[in-house]
Amino acid sequence: MDRNLSLITPTGRLTLGNHLGALHRFVAAQDEGHDCFFGLSDLHALTTPQDPAVLRATVREMATLFLAAGLDPSRVTLFRQSQVPAHRELAYLLECTAYTGELNRMIQFKEKGRGVPSTRASLYTYPVLMAADILLYRPSSVPVGDDQRQHVELTRDLAIRFNHTYGSVFVVPEVTLPRVGARVMDLQDPGRKMSKSVDPDTGVIRLLDPPDVVRRKVARAVTDSDTGPSAVRPSPDKPGVTNLLEILGACGGSADGITTYGALKSAVTEAVVATLEPLQKAYAELADDPSYVDSVFAAGSVRCREVTASVLADATAAMGL
Repeated sequence: MDRNLSLITPTGRLTLGNHLGALHRFVAAQDEGHDCFFGLSDLHALTTPQDPAVLRATVREMATLFLAAGLDPSRVTLFRQSQVPAHRELAYLLECTAYTGELNRMIQFKEKGRGVPSTRASLYTYPVLMAADILLYRPSSVPVGDDQRQHVELTRDLAIRFNHTYGSVFVVPEVTLPRVGARVMDLQDPGRKMSKSVDPDTGVIRLLDPPDVVRRKVARAVTDSDTGPSAVRPSPDKPGVTNLLEILGACGGSADGITTYGALKSAVTEAVVATLEPLQKAYAELADDPSYVDSVFAAGSVRCREVTASVLADATAAMGL
């Protein structure tokens, strides 16, 4: 059985983009019968300053949304990265395998941390922890977008180097393209993806935004000055309109017969609200029983500790410890 592994970092509240681009894919993998491990990478969140109370609340909200989106704990393993100590332990062993030259080239550090005195060391070593996340579960392939491809390539390099130096311990995963999903862009800045950590979030639809908030954000979405009969069409020179059309289609709506931006925004609002309504209803019911959500992720973390124990033991023994 193919093993499917994906983690989302709780650095902000989940967005419509996360739902259409990630959670839908998780549910599809579950329904196809893969051995799925879906986690919250709360250790990765600490690469930047986090208020502990806010982080705890974000983790709880995100865990509840995983279940509200349709993930079934009887068919998939849901876990928190911090509750599986092997992630931290293997990360250090891999740090003893990685080279500083490799980490210096990592895009996130180059763009966000290099030359900034207050940069946390964890941002520098973050790709090694990500490699540990992957290698612990011995997946044969890792679906990854362009923004994370460099990190998975580093994972492959570390696995190959470790196996060559200490003996065959890790499966070297292949890099594969992820299942095609909706690419939802920021409503105010359609040149960038809708991000869960952006502030202010005027161009971001959160999964728990009520209908009036969705309506206000869509109404303010960027379009352009074209008012002709063919104004509502996808085009590289119409990124805002193209984004709205993508969202409309991904939420099950249709642009047939729509000729004005006002009508387009109205249709997008209706489609988004209809998409979020069942998820928000399920979330409200689950939020009334937080102990159930906690028990699901605790049980998943137990299974992860069992699955990863042998991999960590093999790596530790191979290095002479």
